[in-house]
Amino acid sequence: MTIEYIAYVDEAGDEGFGKLGKDEPTAQSRWFAIGAVVVQKSFDREVPGWKTEVLEHFPKKKSLDLHFRELKHDQRVQACILLSQKPIGACVVCSNKITLLEHPKKDIFKQRQHLYNYLTRFLLERLTAACQRKAWLEHRAEAHLKVVFSRRRGTDYHAMRRYLEFMRDGKEVVRPVRSIDWNVLDPSDILVENHSKRAGLQIADIFTSAIWHALEPNSFGFCEARYARLLVPRLLRSQGQRYGTGLTIVPSKDNHILTAEQHEFIDYVKAYR
Repeated sequence: MTIEYIAYVDEAGDEGFGKLGKDEPTAQSRWFAIGAVVVQKSFDREVPGWKTEVLEHFPKKKSLDLHFRELKHDQRVQACILLSQKPIGACVVCSNKITLLEHPKKDIFKQRQHLYNYLTRFLLERLTAACQRKAWLEHRAEAHLKVVFSRRRGTDYHAMRRYLEFMRDGKEVVRPVRSIDWNVLDPSDILVENHSKRAGLQIADIFTSAIWHALEPNSFGFCEARYARLLVPRLLRSQGQRYGTGLTIVPSKDNHILTAEQHEFIDYVKAYR
């Protein structure tokens, strides 16, 4: 018996490093995040209805697409409240790009798409482990995961698939501490769709952007964690702990100079039961 799952993946922030060393605000984000929502396939047909339910609360909204950046503060709060009640698992991997400026391999991270692929690896490690854990605990079954990425300009998804196949075939010089469960995911089961075509991608945008806003300072230096706090119950967990599974900071938060607001949010995730 195999239990099938579908994960929808979106990102928040950008991969740029050009002006991050400067103190003044820039158009580049300090944090980059890749996140996913995952549902059991039997629930996937309900996902468009969840999006419609959110939109029904915004009767004056002209677009039928959900974009977190286009919602007002109160609309963002309402969307997060509604989605926090759905049978969704969420996983978000975030990187503070400032910390990578001092990394021994900083020039590699500055290469096009390297950071995106790197965080995707962390994401898929956690998604495949969570799906297999859930399938076994609830059904004594194996898990199978299909992954749908939101198409983004400038991303070579064929290159990403080759990167995953390289790992799957054991060609890495240094073996990772964790690895993607290749019994759960086959690189051929990775799809790319336009944001507007799949409701799951629009819901992934809400989750990923909400978490990103809890860590990314705005132009005044403040973070907004209210959205993310509402969604914390949906973060994936392992042995009761959501931090490191549903929310992962790369490199670890111990290597970061974090603000009090960022520390407070991360501690909230760690303590949530």
